Amino acid sequence: MLTSLPNLLTLSRIAVIPVILGLLFIPEAWAAWTCCVLFALAGFTDWVDGYLARAWHEESVIGRFLDPIADKLLVAAVLFVLVAVDKIEDSSVLPAVIILLREVMVSGLREYLAGLRISVPVSRLAKWKTAIQMVAIGVLIVGDDGPDFLPVTLIGDVGLWAAAILTLVTGWDYLRAGLKHMLEPSRGV
Repeated sequence: MLTSLPNLLTLSRIAVIPVILGLLFIPEAWAAWTCCVLFALAGFTDWVDGYLARAWHEESVIGRFLDPIADKLLVAAVLFVLVAVDKIEDSSVLPAVIILLREVMVSGLREYLAGLRISVPVSRLAKWKTAIQMVAIGVLIVGDDGPDFLPVTLIGDVGLWAAAILTLVTGWDYLRAGLKHMLEPSRGV
């Protein structure tokens, strides 16, 4: 099942990460725009792979495993490098850290609950958070190479802060749902 189109799309998201990161280190407008396009395409494959897997009844264990990993690798790697190349700086590093910490927390929570055979579905608000986060990151990738008439970096920073606020809300929702199962006496570790 690894060679199904949905899984290949997920794997493509992982494969494009080094290309995106390499482009981020090239201080040229063409590199920023190419990087933004590749990042957007990678983000789009996240929606397409899930849609196709459900529509074609090709949902698989490997797909359920790889999909969230691909998403987190893409977002984490790009956020780290955006900070490294000063496209995210000063107080805007804080929402990037919030986003990364929430991803680690939710991953750990999902892993723990999976051991209890409890599934935590993705909420609609979490999907909005992801969409805002991906757009904000794409805008920050372009940064100062964007149109002069737009405050591109400011727009990206505001989007990143909005995503961080939604990250806190959805992270708390997931944690609260998970705590119910963690605090049950019979479920203790």
